[in-house]
Amino acid sequence: MSVAIDADGRFSGYASVFGRVDGGGDIVMPGAFRDSLRARGTDRVRLLFQHDPKEPIGLWDEIVEDEFGLKVSGRLLDGVPRAASLRALIAQRAIDGLSIGFRAVRATREGRTGTRRLWTVDLWEISIVTFPMMEAARISAASDLAATLGAATKLLRTQ
Repeated sequence: MSVAIDADGRFSGYASVFGRVDGGGDIVMPGAFRDSLRARGTDRVRLLFQHDPKEPIGLWDEIVEDEFGLKVSGRLLDGVPRAASLRALIAQRAIDGLSIGFRAVRATREGRTGTRRLWTVDLWEISIVTFPMMEAARISAASDLAATLGAATKLLRTQ
């Protein structure tokens, strides 16, 4: 298992995973972030703590969609008290959740289940959180999570 955060406060993981129902009944579809990332860019998506706009804690270095979801790499900033405490908490695996703050641009609701499929979203922030709405949205080495998700997908296809 690789280190969750390095000495410079850099970390990575998935802020959202495609095709899975989250705790709010949403399913983010592949490509949902494409337009927003093109228009906003990485530097205009905020890195917050617990979705609190008064708690910016770092910067995103990379936000990209891959086959699994929204892959992110960021860094906590020196001189920010909350970032310093989060660095210690992440290093000890006491907190590892990620969560997206967005506005749904195009979505459909399934009548039978009530599940909402998010086809296009306007992404404005990604937070480090204690309890992520998407269980698989976690800080970890991105390669570790991709391997885990790939194995789970392969297992589901064989059943």
